[in-house]
Amino acid sequence: MAGVVSTTLSGIRYLLNHLPEFWELLAEHMVLVIVSEMLAVSIAIPLGVIAARHEKLKSPILSVGNVAQTIPPLAVIALMFPILGLGFLPSFVALFIYALLPVMVNTITGLESVEEGTIDAAKGMGMTQNERLTKIRFPLALPVIFAGIRTSTVINVGTAYLAFFIGGGGLGAWVISGINLFNMPQVFAGAISGAVLAISLDLILAAVENRLGSTGPASAQVAA
Repeated sequence: MAGVVSTTLSGIRYLLNHLPEFWELLAEHMVLVIVSEMLAVSIAIPLGVIAARHEKLKSPILSVGNVAQTIPPLAVIALMFPILGLGFLPSFVALFIYALLPVMVNTITGLESVEEGTIDAAKGMGMTQNERLTKIRFPLALPVIFAGIRTSTVINVGTAYLAFFIGGGGLGAWVISGINLFNMPQVFAGAISGAVLAISLDLILAAVENRLGSTGPASAQVAA
């Protein structure tokens, strides 16, 4: 216990003594996570809608997402290196690929979990298929979709540490170089910063989700 407390205090001191570098690394980490997540959401949700509306396309779309998620994060980043070189771009593309599946799966789950009785009532009111999607299915599915976005964002915060290996920057610079140098205060400072970032982003998205309401028929289902 004494060792844990000592390491924690040493990590906090290290962070406070290197604040300019910390803010730079944190900014790089946040840009990687947020920009890649935003692009993933903008593509994964439409793909999820297409898969939910067209049964024949669901299996191929999910297969592509599953393959992307099955490959280890470091392998995805390593694959980007010979194609896109070093730096921000290959790290960004790797994080984008890894962020797709949770959002896509939750979009499909949410849309398909809307009760058929609700859809039948909308049909009886003369709503078109697009109107049923935009006014009934999608609003009711939003809590589940946001749960997928939260899962994907937290995963991406952790995966972004590996961007350091191909020059992508971020908090991985402290953690990985600290491990190599056996500098535990530096490792702790980098690790706890990422944990706080993940919790903060999750709480922000949870607040947005709560604003949208959590009474949808599929709100209890969250894809892992």
